Amino acid sequence: MRQTSLPTRAPGRRRVLGGMAALAALAATGTGAAGCAAPAAVGAGRTRVRFWHLFGGGDGVNMRTMLEAYRAAHPEIALEASTLQWGAPYYTKLGMAGVGGRAPEVAALHLARLPGFGPGTLLDPFDLDLLAQHGVTEEDFPADLWRRGRIDGAQYAVPLDTHPMVLYYNTDICEKAGLLAPNGRLAPIRGTEAFAAALRAAGKVTGGPGLVVETLGADTIGPWRLFSTFYSQAGGTLLDENATRVTIDDAKAMKVLRFMRRLTEEGLAHHRVDYNGTVGVFGGGETAFLLNGEWEVSTFANLELPFSMARVPNLFGRPTAQADSHCFVLPHQRDRGGETNEAAHAFVAWMLRHTVEWAKGGHVPAYLPVLEEPAYLDLHPQSEYRSVIDDVALDPPAWFAGSASTMWIELGAVLSGVLTGSRTPRGALEEMRDRLQALLDTPDPLGGDA
Repeated sequence: MRQTSLPTRAPGRRRVLGGMAALAALAATGTGAAGCAAPAAVGAGRTRVRFWHLFGGGDGVNMRTMLEAYRAAHPEIALEASTLQWGAPYYTKLGMAGVGGRAPEVAALHLARLPGFGPGTLLDPFDLDLLAQHGVTEEDFPADLWRRGRIDGAQYAVPLDTHPMVLYYNTDICEKAGLLAPNGRLAPIRGTEAFAAALRAAGKVTGGPGLVVETLGADTIGPWRLFSTFYSQAGGTLLDENATRVTIDDAKAMKVLRFMRRLTEEGLAHHRVDYNGTVGVFGGGETAFLLNGEWEVSTFANLELPFSMARVPNLFGRPTAQADSHCFVLPHQRDRGGETNEAAHAFVAWMLRHTVEWAKGGHVPAYLPVLEEPAYLDLHPQSEYRSVIDDVALDPPAWFAGSASTMWIELGAVLSGVLTGSRTPRGALEEMRDRLQALLDTPDPLGGDA
């Protein structure tokens, strides 16, 4: 089943746009979520810090463990953590709270959704001096992830992790297919022909396709994540750096689209399978490889499946992989400041420094010192693909991009057809271009510049 990075059913375009339009209306009237205010301190001098997040499943378990550890270490803080419904409902409620200036002290957000979330209106910037007092500075993060949290010279998001597409592999099948190196890990694969050869070799062992990847389903987004990974490896872009113009490179896109079609057309990958089906096929030992987000690591570990994980092979020239990042943000409060605000910054810093527990769910910690801790390096297979932190391919900074966004859903539907055979690569390319242009022509419901 899907973990927190991707929901079982992503919201449709009308639902996303409608929710964001509602926020815009709230912003115009100055109204917001009522009853959300909190005093700076509660009970016996304890400072109150509220944290809203959207982590369920295995991520929810890991987050609760971290929060309990924080409470035990900080008895002077009254931490109130709320888990809200994933996706559009979460962002709508968080935005409403920010519009009213009566939001929680800290919240989780997907980094790629930051440009469409009203920095300066719905979010307050971090005080970097306060973070530094608690041992967290810009130098502790990958440069690109940190930069994406900065808008108009202010830092509105501090990255918690990155959750990239990775390659799961069944070690028993790969061993029989001669695909493992002497150290027991997957031997290096580079280029489309080498990958196709590996899939054929694995298929001879199982008697079926060597790879499974999501190809269809209601509001499917797996095909988009696959295309984004390969297209970024080819060096292609969707939009310019200001997200104002479509910049698709036809030659690079067609090379990727034809390869995607080849995967299913030649029987190298399963032809028609939804998200849950991919988990069942790989978890049942029916195929050697799965391309998916890293958050299913707990699922397969609980099945006692003989598997490991690796970075997506470099097939098109660059070792990148599609990814998003969970981050911490400060929802807008009319009177942010004082002890509560300082406690919020201290909470974020503490959570970042203690992300080994978070990494158990597969996510790669964004706080770089954790990547060198023995406790993290002892996590297998979670630490096997940690170097991808420097090669993540984030969405363009557009209001309609980011995890489970309108762009993912619309392009996922188009790219699904390439994998199932209902669209030609050329037809899909033209439809992708048209849909991106339509999104660009749609005003940002929150009135932002992105």
